[in-house]
Amino acid sequence: MKRMWRSSEKMSRVNIKRQNEHKNTGQHISKTHKNPNINSSPESDANIHFERVGFRYGREGEILSDVSFSLPPGSMTFIIGPSGAGKSTLLKLIYLHMRQSRGHITLFGRDTSQIERKEIPALKRRMGIVLQDFRLIDHLNVYENVALPLRVARSKREDYREDVLGLLKWVGLGSRAHALPPTLSGGEKQRAAIARAVITKPDILIADEPTGNVDADMGRRLIRLFSELNRLGTTTIIATHNTALIPEDANMLSIEHGQVKGNINGEQIG
Repeated sequence: MKRMWRSSEKMSRVNIKRQNEHKNTGQHISKTHKNPNINSSPESDANIHFERVGFRYGREGEILSDVSFSLPPGSMTFIIGPSGAGKSTLLKLIYLHMRQSRGHITLFGRDTSQIERKEIPALKRRMGIVLQDFRLIDHLNVYENVALPLRVARSKREDYREDVLGLLKWVGLGSRAHALPPTLSGGEKQRAAIARAVITKPDILIADEPTGNVDADMGRRLIRLFSELNRLGTTTIIATHNTALIPEDANMLSIEHGQVKGNINGEQIG
């Protein structure tokens, strides 16, 4: 497999080639990265639909109230809003970390309220998730952390080694491949977490403040990485406070006082 992370220009050329090579599979960069334990569904099921969703903790007031929107397969959407508005809560509902208090959420063509707990791990393996606390494994080095989803998918080391090293170089961690997470800065941990989330080319990518600990240049570089992944068909959702990094024509949802408003593919939400 050719390296796809050497530079943004080479990424684009490789992406076009792979789109042609894998137009019938759509959801994976390479068959060698396909998890044999998951029945991969067609791209069209990587949609996300909220219908009058509400969420509250205990008896407190609703953090999210009457939220309704649809994110089409292969779309890229930015979620903005002040601190504490509910951006992370919205993402957690999407990646099945929590369940709504009311309303309906559809993920991969299924009502999430009907998904059994034992089914969640397999569905999560179809998602790349970047959290604010990184969730790196301290006793594994950076290379091993990024390669972990591929090991779980039982891919062969010789099939993915160059891809992992190339991606680490692209996010500025080429010289830190053998470093352990406790020795990394906050920005380095964030970039490692992002690399781990995108290495399998997931059906859905969810990123919570992915540029919060990096400088402006690296922030733009990471947004380009997400954009390249999105061009390959990954449904991409990014929560951010840095509106300067959001393209002018991007899909956007804004959360304030529990309400969600915005624009998705020209359709007004809220």
